[in-house]
Amino acid sequence: MPAQQINITLGTAGHIDHGKTALVKLLTGCDTDTLKEEIERGMSIELGFAPCVIANLEVGIVDVPGHEHFIKTMVAGATGMDGVILVVAADDGIMPQTKEHLDILTLLGIQHGIVALTKIDRVPPERRAKVEEDIGTLLGGTFLDGAPILPVSSITGEGLDGFMKGLQALVRSIKPKTAEGIFRLPVEKVFSVKGYGTVLTGIPVAGSAKLGDAVVLLPQGLTGRITGLQVYGRDAETAQAGQCAAVNIRHWDPKAIHRGNTLTAPGFFGPADWYVCQMRLLPSEKFFLKSAAEVKFHTGTSEVLGTVYLMQGDHARGGEECLIQLRLDTPVIAGPGDRFILRTASPPATVGGGIVVEATTRRLKRNQPEVLQDLAARTHAVRDAKAFVEYCLRTAESVAAGETDLALRSKTPLVRLREILKELTGAGRAGLLAPGFYIHAARAKEADARILGALRDFHQQSPESPGADLDGLLLAAHLPKDVLEGLLARLGSDGKIVERKGRFALAGHRETFVDKDRDAMERIEALFRKNPFGPPDSGEIAVGAKVSAAEAARLVRLLVEHQRLVQVTPDLLFHTEAVDRARDIVVAHIRKEGCLESVKMKYLLNTTRKFAIPLLDHLDRIGVTRAAGHTRYLRAQYKEG
Repeated sequence: MPAQQINITLGTAGHIDHGKTALVKLLTGCDTDTLKEEIERGMSIELGFAPCVIANLEVGIVDVPGHEHFIKTMVAGATGMDGVILVVAADDGIMPQTKEHLDILTLLGIQHGIVALTKIDRVPPERRAKVEEDIGTLLGGTFLDGAPILPVSSITGEGLDGFMKGLQALVRSIKPKTAEGIFRLPVEKVFSVKGYGTVLTGIPVAGSAKLGDAVVLLPQGLTGRITGLQVYGRDAETAQAGQCAAVNIRHWDPKAIHRGNTLTAPGFFGPADWYVCQMRLLPSEKFFLKSAAEVKFHTGTSEVLGTVYLMQGDHARGGEECLIQLRLDTPVIAGPGDRFILRTASPPATVGGGIVVEATTRRLKRNQPEVLQDLAARTHAVRDAKAFVEYCLRTAESVAAGETDLALRSKTPLVRLREILKELTGAGRAGLLAPGFYIHAARAKEADARILGALRDFHQQSPESPGADLDGLLLAAHLPKDVLEGLLARLGSDGKIVERKGRFALAGHRETFVDKDRDAMERIEALFRKNPFGPPDSGEIAVGAKVSAAEAARLVRLLVEHQRLVQVTPDLLFHTEAVDRARDIVVAHIRKEGCLESVKMKYLLNTTRKFAIPLLDHLDRIGVTRAAGHTRYLRAQYKEG
């Protein structure tokens, strides 16, 4: 029965020449030193990948170099680890890179591991016991505190049975990675295979990819499709997060691709040079980080120089946690929740690390309390996919957000995003404004209050009006149109507002008129009814209603709001009854004759061109007729009697 592949990657770590590569070869049968220089020098320079079967489960093992000059390569490998085998040679004992690797593993958030005490065939029992004691002291208070220390010899095989049992227990303690998220593979190696083309290798940090998938290489922006896949050295249909993978893209030039590049699904990621991060300095009195210090930033397989800015205070000391913003000399690709390491530029030393919160477009103003509050909330949310989607919805720039925008910002596949939104909606934390268009409950509550407040103010100022129109509410509530329309529909369904006569009002609102207004409005209506297709102008209205010009304008506005007058052009109004009558006349004529030439409109209504053509244009706008040059035809819904 073949071994079951699971999404777990183990890694070795430790000082140079402590037997990491030999141990991997003993476990897997694979020699992960493949470069000529590695073989000649007897030490690892590049990362080595190998499959390992443990209790019928196949996991990946990545062998990292131990020399201090290759710490950046060690970090690149460690970012993909789920568990670690910390290797300490019994003859040397604890060495500088033993400690630094342990620090890096801690900062990268690795929580599972064992210790391999190698080269036990070279030392007497008392030396072995002393080194075990030193290791136990070193591990105190770290994630490896209490981890089994397993003596083993890669030469004689002594201790191998006990080591394998410890390794099996380690694998059982690790929860395999899921394939959730957007596929992203930080490139570790690139080479060309005759007949196949370019191959990129590495460990995907999220998602999955299958043969035929479209991919993009960043920051170059190269696009292509996957033409071949291998997982743990064997052909595969799919590669998932946590698996050592090789991806074949035929037409790319391998010389244009480098470690630190990222292979990912198109559209979700882009290179950025500003990042907000949460960082913890290593707990040492000697560490002291000043704001604006130059640092080396390691994430994925990339290493770039940059400047670190503390969001609070001017310096941080060993053991402190803080929010920082990084400006990188070279843009990199990183996603929310990615782990990173900071090292001093000169002399090089690991000082801290943590998680990437999100890319930004500029330096943030740390003296604004609301900025720090938002960063704290964002940092807390980024650790959980559902919480981060909710955060993205709650802070949507346009108050509400569509599924696509949320997927892009949260780096969440659309299928999973819809599941999360359904959960949030079911829990009352989000609301659906339109298909695929959501608003956070807190933002909806704030926006509803603005809308209802705007309507209350409108009714107080214009009690005689049936309600506010949409344009007025847009200005008063300061909301995007699509959001306002969705919220108005919800408020209507909840019985809090009503829509009548094309206007919106609080549910309990009733128009109130003073007697003088009512009388004057009746006089104005009489003027329009007297000559329906030759309506009065503003001066004639004021004289006929016996009011001032300003008062006439106010009363006309009210009659329009109550839909007793229709504003056909900015300067021309008709009574509603006149518009209805004109519609009936035009419809009857076209049904009989088949069409209407615009020049005939004035004869049908017994009026002048000044009034006839604007009325005809109005009938076009409200969907009664359609124009073809100077000829009018009926819309479909008016063709039959």
